[in-house]
Amino acid sequence: MIRAQNLTKRFGEFAAVNDVSFDVPKGEIFAFLGPNGAGKTTTIKILTTLLRPTSGTVQLDGVDPSLHENEARQSFGIVFQDPSLDQDLTAWENLELHGVLYHVPRRLRRQRTEELLKLFELWERRDALVKTFSGGMKRRLEIARGFLHTPKILFLDEPTLGLDPQSRNQLWTHVKKLNADEQVTVFLTTHYMDEADRVAQRIAIIDHGRIVAMGTSPELKAQTQSESLEQAFLSLTGTTIRDETANATDQMRQVARMWRR
Repeated sequence: MIRAQNLTKRFGEFAAVNDVSFDVPKGEIFAFLGPNGAGKTTTIKILTTLLRPTSGTVQLDGVDPSLHENEARQSFGIVFQDPSLDQDLTAWENLELHGVLYHVPRRLRRQRTEELLKLFELWERRDALVKTFSGGMKRRLEIARGFLHTPKILFLDEPTLGLDPQSRNQLWTHVKKLNADEQVTVFLTTHYMDEADRVAQRIAIIDHGRIVAMGTSPELKAQTQSESLEQAFLSLTGTTIRDETANATDQMRQVARMWRR
């Protein structure tokens, strides 16, 4: 469902992603882990058509996003790190707007909206403004919105950042149910190792723009002779605290130059 081959993205002399290759089959929950500045978000931006790779290829359900951008976008939903809901619309209106933008037929749009709001336990608040929601409720609504147009792939970029343990657990319960019921392929990033260990069927670890290990959680633990996924992660990436500010600033400058051209 997702195929990246020799994917590279350079910002000047800096290689944010450096010759990365992986495949994610249909219906798999795949975790993409790495320290700050390792290349996770850049990779997701390439996969979701927000950035063009310097070299290498991507396919989403057999479609090359660089050649068929709109068709590729129809195949996936995405939840970014930063909130993207309209705070001054209701929960129902946010999903309705998303459905219109994705050309979901009216009857199906309303059916899916009701189903998803009920699944994510937001039905009773469907007519409430989003700005009155808690952080956990907003995240659940964002993921419900990502599922509205029945995507084949769902990208989740640190979706539980800042949520309490109860909200995190509830969110992953819903995602796993939709993954099982609709065979949606899930590509996620997280800094919570327990989430990746519990939810993902396979895990790739990226560091300095390269994939340094890939496999199931037990395989990664065995490879590093570690008792936990967190220990395996630290064994593969080191214990030094990373500062991504400089790299991120350089990247944004390069992106700005690219768009001005």
